[in-house]
Amino acid sequence: MNETKTGKRPNIIFLFSDQQRYDTISCYKEALGASFDLTPNLDQLAEEGTLFTSAFTCQPVCGPARACIQTGVYPDALGCQINDRMLPEDRQTIADYFNEAGYETAYVGKWHLASQYSFEDDPRKIDNKTEPIPEQYRGGYRDFWIAADVLEFTSHGYGGYMYDKDGTKREFTGYRVDATTDFALEYLQKPKEKPFFLFVSYIEPHYQNDHMHHEGPDGSKEKYRDFPVPGDLEGTEGDWRDEMPDYLGCCHSLDENVGRLVSYLKEAGLYEDTIIFYTSDHGSHFRTRNSEYKRSCHDASIHIPLIAKGGCFDGGHVVRELVSLVDYAPTLLAAAGIRVTDMDGTPIQKLMGDKACPIREEVFIQISESCIGRALRTKKYTYAVEAEKGTDLTLPAAEVYREAYLYDLEKDPYQRNNLVSESTYVEVREQLRKRLIAKIAEAEGRNAVIIEAI
Repeated sequence: MNETKTGKRPNIIFLFSDQQRYDTISCYKEALGASFDLTPNLDQLAEEGTLFTSAFTCQPVCGPARACIQTGVYPDALGCQINDRMLPEDRQTIADYFNEAGYETAYVGKWHLASQYSFEDDPRKIDNKTEPIPEQYRGGYRDFWIAADVLEFTSHGYGGYMYDKDGTKREFTGYRVDATTDFALEYLQKPKEKPFFLFVSYIEPHYQNDHMHHEGPDGSKEKYRDFPVPGDLEGTEGDWRDEMPDYLGCCHSLDENVGRLVSYLKEAGLYEDTIIFYTSDHGSHFRTRNSEYKRSCHDASIHIPLIAKGGCFDGGHVVRELVSLVDYAPTLLAAAGIRVTDMDGTPIQKLMGDKACPIREEVFIQISESCIGRALRTKKYTYAVEAEKGTDLTLPAAEVYREAYLYDLEKDPYQRNNLVSESTYVEVREQLRKRLIAKIAEAEGRNAVIIEAI
């Protein structure tokens, strides 16, 4: 087993936001976060630990991304390629591995993996969106559980409820980020004889579905009214002009609550024995790339924050190599010294230390709901393909795709100029097409056809 500085097996806390752009974390030094010093507590974690500058989701949709993190497998292989799909009960999860290794396992917040076909007239319908989640649908988390399947259905920015391990409704009246942290602290304050794995799944800064707005803490609209406009949004339509102040308020509240958790860990003498990860499932383009907030190949949608503190991540490092969300599950297990061989990702610990080396040349991305799409994000290019219009969007994949996007990130970092039909990039497209076909075959076991853009 891995050990901490004190010689103990590490506790591991995974802090997970929803729909958070990487540039809202101030230590990335992008104007949106840096101009407000928006995240001082996360900045401090990065200063003590490791900041990853090139982390990307492998699926920019809530449920599929969560399924991937819990299993280390690309979502389409799980049947979780779109929302409203359950995590397969027979699939071993990270919680199962931690349980087997003698860890306590705890989960707080949004789950989004315990309802199936709940919006359809289907005899297999299982709807736990607003109900207590049965134990068999909790992904193996055994020792502590306060969660809701679709948290935005059981709560608002202020007030709502989740359910505990016994199915008892746990109501709250304060701000939702604070309440989620309160529940996490409730677990941390319990006596423990074993190391623990705690997964804290916030919903912020995701918008509130029934209100169709982001809901920051009171005062956010005034405090963040004069925000700098990111380059990908400048001059576009979308709803970012109205929504960004509350969005930033959500992000600042998340940071304040990271501070609360860190303060408790230090007070309780747990900080030196705990590895902390902070990341998100995907970003947000504020309805500028399609009709809603994500589900696209663009960096605003796929580029996510990632900070790790503790263990081999200590030391104030900055890692610029590519990391995928599919790497998170083996990374969490590796932090506890647990080796796995049946996951699609690679532990990011391999990017650390004297023998560090890149773990991937590109990030492979599956896109659903807005289209059936596949993409590659390399250091220099974004290349994406889509199935023909009219294809059934509930399918996990297509047999034939057509080139849809190509961006030269060195010349166009904000992805404003789609080069997919430019004659000067024919060779680039050909190379990326071959790489994407090979990646689909490797990751999905499918032989895909990609038609050139017209």
